[in-house]
Amino acid sequence: MSDPVLDRIGEALALCNAGLKNAGREAFAAIWAEIEYDRDPFHQCVLAHYMADTQDDPAVELMWDRRALGAADRIGRERPDTASLSVLSLYPSLHLNLADVLHRMGDINGARYHLHLAQQTSDALADDGYGQMLRSAIERLAARLSAA
Repeated sequence: MSDPVLDRIGEALALCNAGLKNAGREAFAAIWAEIEYDRDPFHQCVLAHYMADTQDDPAVELMWDRRALGAADRIGRERPDTASLSVLSLYPSLHLNLADVLHRMGDINGARYHLHLAQQTSDALADDGYGQMLRSAIERLAARLSAA
């Protein structure tokens, strides 16, 4: 079953992946304007997660990463019937992104906190390429933070 909002988010992501970051960011912003209030927290989580990656300013990236995490938390509270393993598998990436941006912004304690949460939630990841990629990224950030 097709999801028109996720389809549009995918089209915006394709723009970013094609090197058209500004166009992708604009497309994400247009979708966000439609879904920001009283809409599906899953859509909000996915869009905010991708929107964070398009930001040049770490403070703005942090804002979007926090929005993504907040939306993920709302999925479980507002729609417990959809809070499945697929939703839980978002948390390692969400916390990893927060840890990374906080590290780049010099908030080592905040980075360590979210890295710890990424590590704790990584059990929800499948043992596939994506799960292995995230686990490796968590390990790399852990090494950088241990040196800080």
